[in-house]
Amino acid sequence: MNQEKIKQLARLLKKLNSGQITEELKQEAKEFLSDLNPAELSMAEQELIKAGLKPEDLRHLCSAHIEMLQGGLRQKSELPAGHMIDTLQKEHEIILSFLDKLEVVNQKIQAMETFKGGGKEWTELKHITEHLIGAEPHHQREEQILFPELEKRGVFGPPQVMLQEHEELRKHKHELERLGQEIGMRDFNDFKKQLNANAKFLIFNLRDHIFKENNILYPTALEVISEHETWHAMKEKADKIGYCCFTPKR
Repeated sequence: MNQEKIKQLARLLKKLNSGQITEELKQEAKEFLSDLNPAELSMAEQELIKAGLKPEDLRHLCSAHIEMLQGGLRQKSELPAGHMIDTLQKEHEIILSFLDKLEVVNQKIQAMETFKGGGKEWTELKHITEHLIGAEPHHQREEQILFPELEKRGVFGPPQVMLQEHEELRKHKHELERLGQEIGMRDFNDFKKQLNANAKFLIFNLRDHIFKENNILYPTALEVISEHETWHAMKEKADKIGYCCFTPKR
């Protein structure tokens, strides 16, 4: 791996996350990211952590950075059905569909002037919440299998960032569950305000989290874990942990 390129990218990411973004910096980033290896981005984030930045400082990459990543990162070729990463990616697609539904149902609730019991919005909100919390086996497979395997190979930064995001996302999922249980039991305007803030946090941050896993973490894993036997052993461990209620057939 080109260490000089990693250092250059680390400096670029630091500039992007400083908030001082100019058109020249955007152009520099686009040119640099046009030939980006996901593993190099992972190592660059790791260099920043080693230099003193906390993992949480890298969680919310600026919008310009995300925009450039969307246009700059290369996608990996399709994986065979049942491969651990393929299953994780397919679960991501379903989780994203629940976030779309959460966005719609939250908008409908925010438009209500008074609480009306028995509406389908409340059933839908409960259904969405159950499935977002039901994604826990997805996160456990990453935390207990994928992250440790990456760390064995010297990739520490991205797993640390993703783990911290998991913990924060869990809190908001359970807050969403608590709010759902309090429907009709409190001031409706206060309920709507808290629901809106929590739903928007989950929608934005979980989408952002999934994007980074799909485009940075997983491609890095596929690059640094090259042994078929290792992936087979990881799949066996994943089977023991179990899957989500919505996991497609493998």
